[in-house]
Amino acid sequence: MNHTRKSAPAHGNLDAAGLRFAIVVSEFNSPITDRLLAGALDAFSEAGAAESRIEIFRVPGSFEIPVAARKLASSGRFDALICIGCILRGETPHFEYVAAESARGIQLAQLDTGVPMAFCVLTCDTIQQAIERAGLKGDNKGYESALGAIEMARLFRKLSKESAAPGRAPRAARPRTRKRSRRR
Repeated sequence: MNHTRKSAPAHGNLDAAGLRFAIVVSEFNSPITDRLLAGALDAFSEAGAAESRIEIFRVPGSFEIPVAARKLASSGRFDALICIGCILRGETPHFEYVAAESARGIQLAQLDTGVPMAFCVLTCDTIQQAIERAGLKGDNKGYESALGAIEMARLFRKLSKESAAPGRAPRAARPRTRKRSRRR
């Protein structure tokens, strides 16, 4: 069996020039989310993104991030989004519900719209853990999320160009057939 690769793997790059980004930021735990936002903006700046092509939207908490992200992605104005929040474990199960539904909602929003969304919702047991994850540039999850958003936006642009290339026919959709069960 021949395992030679016909072409190099497709991937994005870290050039943000010409791309448009939205950042959805939770106001809850703002001392942390503001640091994550600053990290994301630093990464965009270093990657060549124009300030005028980055829009910031504030929502009350992490639970509200998915609906705002879906609405923004559906607008067609953005190449990628970053979803920033911070959920700290408390004494009740509330943490689990908000964390799970925020993650699920963001995933569904990107699947429904086809717009990449970087997940930067910290879920920490302590404030100290959150501070460490919103730390200096190398340890700032907002910075890392922006790099991921840039790479995904570039990959999606590349994939869009490849699928629209002349002489390249789209794959035909296979009709779905359903087996009928026999009931007697």
